[in-house]
Amino acid sequence: MRVGFIGLGSQGAPMARRILEGGYRTTLWARRQASVEPFADSAAQIAGSAAQLAAASDLVCVCVVGDDDVTEVVTGRTGVLAGLEPGGVIAVHSTVHPDTCRELAARAGEKGVSVVDAPVSGGGPAAAQGTLLVMVGGDADVVARIRPVFATYGDPVIHLGPVGSGQLTKLVNNLLFTANLATARTALALGEALGIAPENLASVISAGSANSYALGSIARFGGSLDVLKQVAAGLLRKDVTLVADIAEKAGVAPGAVLDAADAALELMDNPR
Repeated sequence: MRVGFIGLGSQGAPMARRILEGGYRTTLWARRQASVEPFADSAAQIAGSAAQLAAASDLVCVCVVGDDDVTEVVTGRTGVLAGLEPGGVIAVHSTVHPDTCRELAARAGEKGVSVVDAPVSGGGPAAAQGTLLVMVGGDADVVARIRPVFATYGDPVIHLGPVGSGQLTKLVNNLLFTANLATARTALALGEALGIAPENLASVISAGSANSYALGSIARFGGSLDVLKQVAAGLLRKDVTLVADIAEKAGVAPGAVLDAADAALELMDNPR
């Protein structure tokens, strides 16, 4: 299988490296030339446009930032759909609205191209180690065909249902993580007010039934949300807003998890 990769940021670049190391013929394209320069010493081919990349690929992985970026890269005049042959597959690794992936799937289907949504979790270090969590939505046969490529950078790779299922799962995951930030941070603050040092309380909770990834993240930064506020607050606000809007349109009440997530966004000075 020939693989194209678009979106060579802190997470996408190590994913592309893993594909190359897996022995796949790989083509890269980026909107900024600087993004492809680190691959000069690799076997990767560099395309002049997304359409040119697609013409040389059976599977195109897209790992750009937001909905507008995904749509532009895929459907633009020189985008992926302009070059991908019938039978090709587009994998959207970006975290975007499920409807964005469903709309792309409908549009691509008119050209005989399949779309799967496959948002990932774990960041650059997990990508480099091949241990990203990959949440996949799409046709089961298509997913089975491209799973070996996902396996170069992902473990586990979980198929969740039709197109859009991966995005919904990622959004609910990020909603709960955000909520856990609020409960963990306020628990540490309560303990401190009662005379228990935050680092000591975090050590105890980390070994007990109340442990969470969010608590560990806060503990690594001295019990403060300041660092997470700088690096993640904006993205978490985007994801919480997305899933809240989806739930509202579906007539579903998110309950306490959304209340806690909103509290975390307030603590990070990024209310939705």
